[in-house]
Amino acid sequence: LVTVDEAALQSKLILELRESGDLFYPLAWSAKEAFTFFKEIPLYDEAGILCRIPNWWKGKAARVGLQLSLGENEPSQVGFEALLDFNPRLMVGDSEISVAEARRLLDEAAGLAFLKNKWVAVDSEKLEKTLAAYEDAMALNREDGVSMLEALRLSLNPQRVLGTDDVEIVSGIAHGEWLKGVFAKLNQPEKLGQVKTSKAFKAKLRHYQKDGLNWLFYLHKLKLGACLADDMGLGKTLQVLAFLNAIKLDEKMILRNLGSDSKKACENSKKPVHKASLLIIPASLLANWNSEIEKFYPELVCLTAHPGYYKSKSVPKFTAAELDKYDLVITTYALVQRYQWLNDYVWNYVILDEAQAIKNPGTRQTRAVKELSSENRIVMTGTPIENRLSDLWSLFDFLNPGLLGNIKEFNSFSKKLLEQPEGYARLRRIVNPFILRRLKSDKSIISDLPDKVEVKTWAAMSKKQTILYREILAGVTGAVENTDGIERRGIILAALMRFKQLCNHPDQYLGADNFSERESGKFQRLREICETIYEKREKVLVFTQFKEMTAPLSKFLATIFQKEGLVLHGSVAVAKRKALVEKFQGREYIPYFVLSLRAGGVGLNLTEANHVIHFDRWWNPAVENQATDRAYRIGQKKSVMVHKFLTKGTVEEKIDQMLIAKSKLSADIVAKSGENWITEMNNDELLELFTLDI
Repeated sequence: LVTVDEAALQSKLILELRESGDLFYPLAWSAKEAFTFFKEIPLYDEAGILCRIPNWWKGKAARVGLQLSLGENEPSQVGFEALLDFNPRLMVGDSEISVAEARRLLDEAAGLAFLKNKWVAVDSEKLEKTLAAYEDAMALNREDGVSMLEALRLSLNPQRVLGTDDVEIVSGIAHGEWLKGVFAKLNQPEKLGQVKTSKAFKAKLRHYQKDGLNWLFYLHKLKLGACLADDMGLGKTLQVLAFLNAIKLDEKMILRNLGSDSKKACENSKKPVHKASLLIIPASLLANWNSEIEKFYPELVCLTAHPGYYKSKSVPKFTAAELDKYDLVITTYALVQRYQWLNDYVWNYVILDEAQAIKNPGTRQTRAVKELSSENRIVMTGTPIENRLSDLWSLFDFLNPGLLGNIKEFNSFSKKLLEQPEGYARLRRIVNPFILRRLKSDKSIISDLPDKVEVKTWAAMSKKQTILYREILAGVTGAVENTDGIERRGIILAALMRFKQLCNHPDQYLGADNFSERESGKFQRLREICETIYEKREKVLVFTQFKEMTAPLSKFLATIFQKEGLVLHGSVAVAKRKALVEKFQGREYIPYFVLSLRAGGVGLNLTEANHVIHFDRWWNPAVENQATDRAYRIGQKKSVMVHKFLTKGTVEEKIDQMLIAKSKLSADIVAKSGENWITEMNNDELLELFTLDI
């Protein structure tokens, strides 16, 4: 009886049974005594008493809980204001009970009551809270149901919405057939119907990009915001351009189907059929977006609202009628705060690229972006957002305002996650349908991608670069016209070198040593790409043909990765190079390796890196490919991402275009002749080559 005596030290019930001797005889208990016994079973187990209990208890008798069912039938409208059918029910296990039956249970003082052929645990305090929550739920339930926004907020944080802090009150939230079907399609975009693009869209989409287009279009029809969070290099820009083409085509088809009478009705009303969309990006991406539009969707009627795209260096104020004529207006995060006319217009879409720019909800920039008016919204980000809850809230506060509550409510929800980890599953269930993220490491994606993904990364010129570029151009023009032969060739090659240096950074051309990030479009682009690499703890090789650029690049990269990397150029002793390679290939995280193209472009095995950046271009494709193959070779286990930097509107872009054209005729001739073929151009061709087009 040692175990019984030990239990009796903590249990009044066992103590009385032990002292009276009733313990040794069969007993008939009241419901109250039985309930006390059941509640104390963990105590008896700890004392070493083996308890045999009925199956219906299993540690806890059935309790009265509140179950919510949402969205069984398709609503009559779309968007977060759509009204979903909503059915709150009081449940005991799988059986529904009436409010009257629940109230009768309150009269039970015993703790257990027999209801619906099962014993029910009666906790008066909890039952009163459950009934209060049921009444609050019924108050939410208007005649036609609850809004989709309220329904989803209930799914995320039912206690908050129903005014209770007891997590056991709501026993379950079930999505009805319609809502379940919507979420299933959003979570599996490959099962969505195919969306068509017009002939004006020139790109051929990969299978996962088509899925992305279908997903964006489905959310468009539902009037819900979308977060396109694909891994870097999977073509987020291309998918958004395809989407803009698809909604324009859809708009035309709707007009065609409406008929002439309806068209006239639209024309007579003051609300236009067509509205422009607004794309907000970092200034360093302006050149890249414009190049992608020119290449893949040249018929997109586009306006770039940035001083650098106007000779007057001033962006005029546009009226609503003028903006209606455009499909897309592009501007930067900084300029949104400056141009009031952007705020006065109701956009079709507001689209954010590099949307981490609004992750801090307290900044002026974030507030300015969130104040914009639009029919719907899209954000693009290549950085993971699932583990940064405050960042996630800010993104969704822009995308689908109110879905995650206000910042105070969300912070309160976040703090409870350590104690209530099931909240993570609810959060994931709510946000996942609105986030599409595919990774290069996913076999279903990577099997359709080449092992090596090469992209041209466009950089815009800074104001200082533009002024210096024009100065060089003025000096070269006169010199070329007044010389010939070897002297002329020397002048051309020297000018080409100066243009390349200037495109890298004004301080390289001037021989200064400040290397301010804001004075170089390439430095700004380098930061954006390397911040993503740093987030993923991956490694990058950065190639430059200039030895003098290796140190400034390394110093700049150290500020991004919060750690110094490695540098290799021609002056590094051959004996030391092996140790550098071994260190980079070793277990320690060395984030970057800056290499001069001639010294590091051949003979090295650097497969720990799966990113390669050609900071400046060597006009011999074979040499560039050899450098890329330091990472893309046997032993590489990841897909390799190659960025080739080009400064928009400069000699870099024009020579690249010529190389593409010439490579179609004879890749070998271009590869072997390097830059020398440029010196054979006549004066007019050279002037066209060197002229700055911005």
